[in-house]
Parts: sequence; structure tokens; C-alpha cells
Amino acid sequence: MMRYAAVAALLQPLALPLALGACDRAPSTTTPAPTIAARKEPQVVGPERLVLAFGDSLYAGYGLDRGQSLPDAVQARLRAGGVNATVVNAGVSGDTSAAGRQRLAFTLDNQARKPDLVLLGLGGNDVLRQISPAETRANMTAMLDELKRRDIPVMLTGMKAPPNLGVDYVARFDSIWPDLARTYHGTLYPFILDGVIGDPALMQGDRVHPNAAGVAKIADRVAPLVKERLAD
Repeated sequence: MMRYAAVAALLQPLALPLALGACDRAPSTTTPAPTIAARKEPQVVGPERLVLAFGDSLYAGYGLDRGQSLPDAVQARLRAGGVNATVVNAGVSGDTSAAGRQRLAFTLDNQARKPDLVLLGLGGNDVLRQISPAETRANMTAMLDELKRRDIPVMLTGMKAPPNLGVDYVARFDSIWPDLARTYHGTLYPFILDGVIGDPALMQGDRVHPNAAGVAKIADRVAPLVKERLAD
């Protein structure tokens, strides 16, 4: 999207063996090489869960290094919590809800199997372009209808309009995500940038996209909801 707009391995204490030999034993001239215990990956349990993160640049990881995107961060937290989850990043920078609507079926058809959950996060570019909330709602509805037809659960990460667009626009735009979450029985994280936007320490220089620290904060909040929905 949006133009709007977490190693070093832990060193185990090294036990240095002390050989208490007889007084007439020659001292060893070889010092045992210290060993570093390999860091263990968290143990994941249960069947593999496939999550498709379908959205714009806030999913794609705009301006971030490889492995720092929100889908990467959510996957890391799920696995750290023991969930055998793979999160596929299907974020495309610049996508509006209309563009997402156009590519959703193709993206779903090209997954290795049907996802156990879709994270749906679009709308930021719509508000940047001041697209009619009615159009955004129609596009989001069409995507949710497609997911319902395929019997794929959904979690929405919502968007909010800035107040300078006027009370009427904000009311019509901001209501889209809670309305659709109720209608389609989806989990809702109301505003994807909540607690991040406006904080220079958590945002990139464009003031629109979160930096790695910002993504980490979002993932800390989103991952538990994903875990709960996968358990359901």
C-alpha cells in the first residue's frame, strides 16, 4: 500500500571441567574447545495451519527488510507459542479494495491448499484516494462473499479515515469493518495502526508505514487473535 499514510544464540553457561589429577600426573597441554549450545526452535504442535495474509503494503512490508513484514512477525509469534502455522504473505503495495477484489480468487486458487484462515487487510489506499465508502464496502463485501463461498474463516484488520475528511465520510468509512465482521462472523482487529501511527519511534519517515518496531507492536496484538481464531 499505503502511500498514506524482532539474534544471537543464547550462550549457555560454559562449564569448564577441572581435572583434579594426582600430584605426579603431567598437566594436560590441550584445552578443551568450548561448545555453544544450539538454540532450539520452539516446539510446534498440532496440524499445520495455513494462514493467507491478503492485503496492501501494511502486509507486504513496504520499506522493511526481508523477514520483517507483519505476516513474518505474526508467524514467528504463533510458532513461538507452539502453533504449527505458516503465514503466506499476499500483500501488494498500492492495492485498493478494488484491486484486492480482482486478485483474491486467483490468489486463493494458487495456494498449496485451502487456507485455514485469511487475514484481510485493505482499505488504506481507498481512504488515501478518498474513494467512496460505499465502493469500498461493496468490494470488501464481495471478497468476504468469496471467502464464505469457499468456507474459509476470515479475520479483518480494519482501517480508519483521518478526521480531516469530514464527519460524514469518517462515519461511513469507519463503520465498514465492524459491520462486516458482525455480518460474516469474522474476527476483527479494528485499526491495524492502532498504537503505532503518530509515534515517530514506530513509524517510517513517511509517517504512513510502520518500521520494524512498529510491526512488532502490531504483531504482538494481532497474533493472539489469530491464534484464538485458528483454535476455533
